[in-house]
Amino acid sequence: MRFFVLSLFPLLIISSAAAQTNLQKGKDLLLKADMEFSRLSQEKGSNEAFLAFASDSAVLLRKNSYPVEGKSAIRSLLSRRPDTSFVLIWKPVFADIASSGELGYTYGTYEVRTPGGLKLTGEGTYVTIWKRDKNGRWKFVLDAGNEGLRAEKK
Repeated sequence: MRFFVLSLFPLLIISSAAAQTNLQKGKDLLLKADMEFSRLSQEKGSNEAFLAFASDSAVLLRKNSYPVEGKSAIRSLLSRRPDTSFVLIWKPVFADIASSGELGYTYGTYEVRTPGGLKLTGEGTYVTIWKRDKNGRWKFVLDAGNEGLRAEKK
């Protein structure tokens, strides 16, 4: 019996290492999805990007507003707010996912610039919660931001 238990130990170590590798790969893919989300915002506008990456049940939390719930409500909100006078760009700095690989989050910093990136008009931090859709693609289910950044004290 002791030999049997000891022979299982290497299998457990290998299995654990494989799970950690898969988890890191999932985190990397989520970070990449968030970077693609930002790239689309920069190239095609934030309205198109948010609609492309929103899940059907996505929620936006915005300043001085009730939660905007569902992709159709998000589409309606964005159609009233043209994105031609600004460019929204963000940089994710961290991603993590659940061990199941189905749910994750990213956070980072964002900038709002004039078209062409000439002048910084706003900046802040954000968090996005993501879920894999039925095709395995990451779609956001919750997005929120916080305006303002200050220089870090050294």
